[in-house]
Amino acid sequence: MGAVKAIIGLGNPGTEYEDTRHNAGAWLVEQLVRDAAETLRPERKFLGLHARIRLDGQDLHLLNPTTFMNRSGASVAALCQFFKIAPDELLVAHDELDIAPGCARYKTGGGHGGHNGLRDITSALGSNGFHRLRIGIGHPGSAKLVTNYVLGRPSKAERQAIDDAIGEIIATLPDALSGDWAKAMNRLHSFKPA
Repeated sequence: MGAVKAIIGLGNPGTEYEDTRHNAGAWLVEQLVRDAAETLRPERKFLGLHARIRLDGQDLHLLNPTTFMNRSGASVAALCQFFKIAPDELLVAHDELDIAPGCARYKTGGGHGGHNGLRDITSALGSNGFHRLRIGIGHPGSAKLVTNYVLGRPSKAERQAIDDAIGEIIATLPDALSGDWAKAMNRLHSFKPA
């Protein structure tokens, strides 16, 4: 597995969505940009907000697509084509219903699990061989409630748990970026919210 050259934060554009659970992936990228004292800038050719930072001595592209979630693929494919980034050099951060708030998991490849952003990226890249960062948002308990749940805002306690998980993710990123996935996974997967 190659080193990661880009982190993609999935979410929906616009102020009405920015604090919703579906934007948990975008929250990670926003935090990385804040930590690096950089700014995400609109980049029309990538259909998104883009920044370049250095993290632990490595150059890293950050991208939050400004397409809607189910159209994220065009944005990711444009970045990859422009900078010659292979699917296995991508880390796509997204919200995950099957994981509790405050927990997160790395995963490489596999299906989209019904996540429309992952489905569209797989289709646009012609590959599912990218790394994923599954940020837990919890599940409302019934499939019928999922749409309103992911497009709803987490409670204060849930948001704090998600932010804590994002802090832990950032602590594990240097290992993930350098390709030491076992070490990154070990630490992140054993993290328990307070």
